[in-house]
Amino acid sequence: MADQSYAETQASTSAATGVLALLKAKPSVTRERVMAIMPAEIRATLQLYLDGKIREWYSREDGKGGVFLLNTGDVAEAKSIMESLPLAKENILDHEYIPVGPLMPLRLLMGNQPAKQQPGSP
Repeated sequence: MADQSYAETQASTSAATGVLALLKAKPSVTRERVMAIMPAEIRATLQLYLDGKIREWYSREDGKGGVFLLNTGDVAEAKSIMESLPLAKENILDHEYIPVGPLMPLRLLMGNQPAKQQPGSP
């Protein structure tokens, strides 16, 4: 059997393990408006984290928004999660969603061999 090309390896991926949500305030939105909603936003974000919906979240270094890694591989579910937050309900953010998964080029190192099981594992 021929080795898979890089493109074939990338195309064979079908299992997103998370979704990145990139959030940015719309250009017309003032900092004051965002900050007025921020206490409720923080509480709601923390609750989603405690519920296992949000895996990680960060502030952008340019101060223009946030980056969330969600515990879903489904973009529609990610949108539903993020749209439940107060800032999204006020329609003052732009969102971008990117499904992510394992680094597929690593499969090239494995060839067509299945991963070896560790001694004592089923």
